[in-house]
Amino acid sequence: MLIEALFYVFAAILVAASLAVITARNPVYSALALVMCFVTSAAIWLLLEAEFLAVVLVLVYVGAVMVLFLFVIMMLDINLAELRQGFTRFAWLGWLTALAVIVEIVGVVWARGGLGIDASRGALPAPAGYSNTLELGRVLYTRYAYPLELAAMLLLVAIVAAIALTMRQRAGLKYQDVSRQVAVRREQRLRIVKMDAEKRP
Repeated sequence: MLIEALFYVFAAILVAASLAVITARNPVYSALALVMCFVTSAAIWLLLEAEFLAVVLVLVYVGAVMVLFLFVIMMLDINLAELRQGFTRFAWLGWLTALAVIVEIVGVVWARGGLGIDASRGALPAPAGYSNTLELGRVLYTRYAYPLELAAMLLLVAIVAAIALTMRQRAGLKYQDVSRQVAVRREQRLRIVKMDAEKRP
């Protein structure tokens, strides 16, 4: 009974935080709401006795990925007024995308005849020597080894793209042009200016 009550509490907080992610006007507030989503998701994983996934969700996503998100958001110096002006112009595309995702999810659930989970029965207790970390490692590095490596490459590309976005050309930005420095000639390094002598009053 207590586990069910905790599940509904965490689920309500998760839904509220997820709505705050997409409705917050400030991207920093949106990122902080996403942190709340990760924390409550980790609590739900703990209720399902998946301790490793809960700890990884907190340490990796909240401790590392979200810090990177906030770092990138603050370095990009996003012009919020400009984003709000162009938001309504592409709102129809966002609604079409959301509708397509909803149709796909409903189609998958309908084709499978439900979620495949009997909600009337609780989770079976794990045996004493069971380790979900060991089982997860076996699955990831045997059956899903290639998808895991592909996801790692996608994350690497995302990091490189985030760094490239911060190095864009901006007004007043000083940068070093190595090719011009190497191609300079000796006549361009020193310029002698001849001036007439003037008498002091």
